[in-house]
Amino acid sequence: MQQKQRFDKLQQYVSSKIIGQSELVNRLLVTMLADGHLLVEGAPGLAKTRAIQVLSEAIESDFHRIQFTPDLLPADVTGTEIFQPQTGEFQFRKGPLFHNLVLADEINRAPAKVQSALLEAMAERQITVAGTTHKLAEPFMVMATQNPIEQEGTYHLPEAQLDRFLMHVRVGYPSLEAEREILQLNRREAIQSIKKDAVKPEIQVTKDDILEARQQVMQLHMADSVEEYILQLVMATRNPDAYSADLAGIIAYGASPRATMALDRCARAHAWLQGRDFVGPDDVQSIAHDVLRHRILLSFEGEASGQTSDQVIDTLLSLVAVP
Repeated sequence: MQQKQRFDKLQQYVSSKIIGQSELVNRLLVTMLADGHLLVEGAPGLAKTRAIQVLSEAIESDFHRIQFTPDLLPADVTGTEIFQPQTGEFQFRKGPLFHNLVLADEINRAPAKVQSALLEAMAERQITVAGTTHKLAEPFMVMATQNPIEQEGTYHLPEAQLDRFLMHVRVGYPSLEAEREILQLNRREAIQSIKKDAVKPEIQVTKDDILEARQQVMQLHMADSVEEYILQLVMATRNPDAYSADLAGIIAYGASPRATMALDRCARAHAWLQGRDFVGPDDVQSIAHDVLRHRILLSFEGEASGQTSDQVIDTLLSLVAVP
């Protein structure tokens, strides 16, 4: 499997630059293989922005970062028609979404119109301006970040729109040993920058490799029992009273059919990255929290009792029978 070997090298390279965030690195690759988009939440300085920048360096892609601010307009993201006085006609000038990898930094700092323009492009993979439809690049992946510790001047992403993200990943602080490695890596990079002898990373994965790997991921064998396990997990979020009377009053809205498709694709990608040619229940369990976290809405009673969506998912995983 030539593509698998190349993705192994890609994962090793990104992990060497993003220390202490192995789960984030894995989820980036899973999202790319599953042809989706990623929402990353974490405190400042945890390598959220750096992660996708490093990834873009080692794959054949165009990368663009959008810093979301309250004064941003939808046209600043999608592009706009520019009048050309020489010809007397309007010409479309592409926005930053016309890149393979897009970082939507602090997405919750932009108003609803801008968020909607981005999320529509993510779902439709196209942009319509002045009646003309423009296809986006292929492959196309958006990684959005948001800061959970500062909510002043932010615009909360609606739950219905959060569903457009394949996964919602939360990152935490690295361990002591990882922090030491980060410090040493930062020193080495600073010395290389001063000497101007930084080596440009070798392209590990091409666009064709990504498309071929996606084909292999979707062709992975999944037993009927594992498929049924995915379905039962999603149904349990909608009918929690069938499993536990306590959960019935905690979950207000269960996961949508997008969750079923996301569990299927992400579990396949996770198994493929592990080097297996089949999908097991452990692959589903490994990515269940990141797929369901933003798709389960808790009731007022659930939030008042201190429950979190992660705790609810833990309970569901313990109640739904594993094949």
